[in-house]
Amino acid sequence: QVQLVESGGGLVQAGGSLRLSCAASGRTLSAYFMGWFRQAPGREREFVAGISWSGGTTYAADSVKGRFTISRDNAKNTVYLQMNSLKPEDTAVYYCAKRKTGATMASRASYDYWGQGTQVTVSS
Repeated sequence: QVQLVESGGGLVQAGGSLRLSCAASGRTLSAYFMGWFRQAPGREREFVAGISWSGGTTYAADSVKGRFTISRDNAKNTVYLQMNSLKPEDTAVYYCAKRKTGATMASRASYDYWGQGTQVTVSS
């Protein structure tokens, strides 16, 4: 059993930065591939970034590549999403999630544990 809690969201001006955290309890995340997703009003939940169990391999969606960086600290059982150069189009609820073993990385159905989400709002 895994419980995930996101934090760090808020209101920020375009061009600003924000760091999201995903803290886990109940089970260590060290053995699992983790991902960040986001969902804006009226849109489907979309993949943002993913990270391997060791942190040695990371992925980012084209829409955020070069601006967002995913990382993890297994000792703290925490996954991070550093968001720089934020744009209004980044406004969404951001979720962290644990992927099922061997599942498709960017598919929402591949993840079996989800946090409650944290709101990120980027103003113009």
